[in-house]
Amino acid sequence: MLFDLQSRGRRNFVRVIYLGLAILMGGGLLLFGIGTGSGGGGFLDIFGKGGSSTSAQVSTLEKRADREVRLHPQSAQAWADLTRARYQTAGQGSNYDAAANQRQGQFTKTGLAKLGQASTAWQRYLKLQSRHPDATLARLMATAYSEAGLNQPADAAEAMEIVTEQQPSAAAYSTLAQYAYLAQQYRKGDLASARAVQLAPSAQQRLVRAQLANFRRQVVAQAGERAIQSGRAGAGKAAPRGRTQGVG
Repeated sequence: MLFDLQSRGRRNFVRVIYLGLAILMGGGLLLFGIGTGSGGGGFLDIFGKGGSSTSAQVSTLEKRADREVRLHPQSAQAWADLTRARYQTAGQGSNYDAAANQRQGQFTKTGLAKLGQASTAWQRYLKLQSRHPDATLARLMATAYSEAGLNQPADAAEAMEIVTEQQPSAAAYSTLAQYAYLAQQYRKGDLASARAVQLAPSAQQRLVRAQLANFRRQVVAQAGERAIQSGRAGAGKAAPRGRTQGVG
């Protein structure tokens, strides 16, 4: 993982970073005129607010999808259905604690395990459908890979690349840029940022440029802080050994 979440300060920083990501994603839907008709699967879905299916119905869909991949292991559609079903299951019942936070819940250990299973199915799907993967499913997995879920920004960026290739928009490229920065893929992030600015309405270009530049600075600063702390920790461990050698 990119971030060490054991430190309270770092956890708070990461939350702020991803809150900014969520705000920019949501703002993109409004500022850039992006509708929700492409199939859903945003942050509301992963926080357990996006669908009306009951836990039993979702569980049935997952069992059905699992049976299909067993019968047809080379079917890309079967693996896509399983990915989607596992993603939905992760937000149901004991997999998701909706009361964990006043603003948003959080996944339990079993919920995170289910997201991990969704990731496995997704990676199998990509091998079978490498040329034209489902962009809507890619959006779901980008959310699953976020800090709210599996915290794998590099995989989230890869998923968002699929979205930008098929559904290019300022909002999509902004999201790709931020995931790439979080994964410390700065060149990819810079290219996506530039594209996001180009696609944004002229009245919003300065705002988008400033938001993404600020996001990048925060990520770089956090990476620098981690490097410094890691260096100090290494020096601290080496010091006693050096003194012992000197005495000898």
